[in-house]
Amino acid sequence: MDRIWLGSVFLVAYLIGSISTAIIVGRFMAGDDIRSHGSGNAGATNALRTYGKKAAVFVVLGDCLKAVAAILVGMIEAKVIGANAQTMQLAVYIAGVGAVLGHNFPLYFKFRGGKGILVSTVAILFADWKIGLAVIVFSILIMAITRYVSLGSVLGSVALVILGFIFHFGDTPYLIFAVILAVSAIFMHRGNIKRLINGTENKLGSKKNTGD
Repeated sequence: MDRIWLGSVFLVAYLIGSISTAIIVGRFMAGDDIRSHGSGNAGATNALRTYGKKAAVFVVLGDCLKAVAAILVGMIEAKVIGANAQTMQLAVYIAGVGAVLGHNFPLYFKFRGGKGILVSTVAILFADWKIGLAVIVFSILIMAITRYVSLGSVLGSVALVILGFIFHFGDTPYLIFAVILAVSAIFMHRGNIKRLINGTENKLGSKKNTGD
């Protein structure tokens, strides 16, 4: 029964995460597919460069809200079966991972989505808000100093794992959760990492639209 329940938490979160805000906003505001522009990524940065600030705001809000919804539904499912605090926390981890994978590989949009940073951020805050805030501040500092959104995202993912092992050492479910999100983020940014190494990655504010 536990496996069935945990599977349902993941599945529901995945389906909610598969609602790609960037693709929906692009179709409503411009009548096209954001994945046909710039980096081909269905995320806030590409929306900002392709459609402008208003579209980017909608994408940010939509991605954050769907992550919150996915995790809250998972928590409600846990409460319905009378889960204890530990199981409730496990539901948060599983729902968070499900929402991120849904965002990155959306069922409704041929499995081509975004890179999952905003959704991951919400999941991290639910899992441990202190670590979440630390990762957010660190990532923003990196982005502000270098003007590379991708670098801030990748290094923030590394910081998540390091902080996880420092403050959650021995907490296997949390560490697995943190590693999965970090590996996912780094994998989705593999093209950006190559461009960073080659010195061809776009900086924040660049008029070019081939990066994030």
